Amino acid sequence: MFAIITPALITGAFAHRVNFSAYMIFITLWTLLVYCPFVHMIWSSDGFFARWGVADFAGGIVVHATAGLAALASAIYVGKRMVNTQQDHNIPFVALGAGLLWFGWYGFNAGSEFQINTITVSAFVATDISAAFAAIVWLIIDRAHCGTVKLSSFLTGAVAGLATITPAAGYVSLESAAIIGVIGSIICYYSVLLVRRHIDDALDVFAVHGMGGITGSILVGVFASMVWSQSGSVKPVDSGTMQIIKQTCAVLVAALWSFVATLIILKLADTITPVKINKDIVGDNLDQKLLGETAYE
Repeated sequence: MFAIITPALITGAFAHRVNFSAYMIFITLWTLLVYCPFVHMIWSSDGFFARWGVADFAGGIVVHATAGLAALASAIYVGKRMVNTQQDHNIPFVALGAGLLWFGWYGFNAGSEFQINTITVSAFVATDISAAFAAIVWLIIDRAHCGTVKLSSFLTGAVAGLATITPAAGYVSLESAAIIGVIGSIICYYSVLLVRRHIDDALDVFAVHGMGGITGSILVGVFASMVWSQSGSVKPVDSGTMQIIKQTCAVLVAALWSFVATLIILKLADTITPVKINKDIVGDNLDQKLLGETAYE
């Protein structure tokens, strides 16, 4: 399931711009060449980063950092949408999707303990706390920046908090989870503003998932405590300068590899079948033109 969700995150960055056949080639090669190597290096007991002591409880590096940088590379490669709008398509569906994500994230994070114990419970609650704090902080910042209070802002903030706590969920106290949610929300919010000036990442995948995963992964080295991680199935982790260095190095390697590999894979896919949708068929009825069906009448 982690292998499925990781390339699915990338998809949000290049919505409305990529042919389905090229997409199938891309996610197959990307899973093999980016996701699988980092799963082994970080989560396998004999993986390079695992033996070095890098900690990633539920996928801050393996899932969010790799997908985020791949999303950035993809958005750069395919360029901006020819039919571009920043308006939300359907707010009730956004709320429904965010609710499903929030609920599913309990299994994503707490389930990464692979058994029921105190770490499972603390990871579950830490996930909730981080998302809640991040959602409120995002709402406050957006109110100050834009002058309005929007449901979509609250929901985006919650996802930022979920992504940021993911690598740290089973290693940190509940108080630390709140702080991580606040930090993640601030960093992701301003990342969204910066990226939108230059790159058309349709669902802000890099700014929210990528920067959230990167931030949370580094913060493991700041907030991890042996008190919270010594009784579970995962290797205990403690904070400290050396742990921060290890986390940062792993993040940088994963980010660089994913970014470069994504560009190479897209270029390779382009030699087989066009990656970008033909500009002559772009329009409101794109699904009907490409797939023979539409989501809405």
